[in-house]
Amino acid sequence: MTFEQSWLEYDYNPFIIFSDDGRVKSLNQEAQYLLGEAENREIFELTSAYASHSYGFKTTALDLSFGSYKFYAITVGYIDEDKIGIKLYKTAAKKFINIEESGESVNVYALLDLCISASSTRIKAEFIKDFDPTFPDIKLQINNFTKLLDKIYQSHASASFIKTKLSLLTGEHIKQNGKKYPIFSINITTDYRDSSYEKDIELIALKSNTIVMFQENSTQISSAMVVNL
Repeated sequence: MTFEQSWLEYDYNPFIIFSDDGRVKSLNQEAQYLLGEAENREIFELTSAYASHSYGFKTTALDLSFGSYKFYAITVGYIDEDKIGIKLYKTAAKKFINIEESGESVNVYALLDLCISASSTRIKAEFIKDFDPTFPDIKLQINNFTKLLDKIYQSHASASFIKTKLSLLTGEHIKQNGKKYPIFSINITTDYRDSSYEKDIELIALKSNTIVMFQENSTQISSAMVVNL
């Protein structure tokens, strides 16, 4: 593998070359992960739709989502009829600013139950819980965290159901001052989400040092798991 080929192989952005009938001829490492969440045919159809009308390369800015992947632009190029390539530009992932170890120790199940109970008095949706049963007590900025959950439930208030899933993100962690912290997530899925709440939710998430991600009908909170030593 040449130096240039190595750069392409380990690029942060997925790159795929297709044959004229949609078969994958080559791809880099990041594209292999992408094709674990998207169908080959889906990406090929996108490639064909945004190709230049004549030989050459064309870059288009657009918002795309495939599973957990989000993109803000693509480049499509071809120089003959035998193959065509696409590069997808990933939206920068949000990062934790720091890890707060000064929070209060809390049973996260009890905290979620409390927030769900409070929201259910105002929201008619059916609340569904899917909790990983192995969580220890963890340290959180409880006031901001409960405000965050409450605001997220408000954004889903017109849904017919609200499912809350608590889980550990297997294999993922954040490092700070030589320590590794596992990351847990709370994924709230419904059949309706009011996007006008997003800015307020992001402001509260920043105060509680959590990352929040929005999709069409779901909101996910990710946070470092800090436990008592």
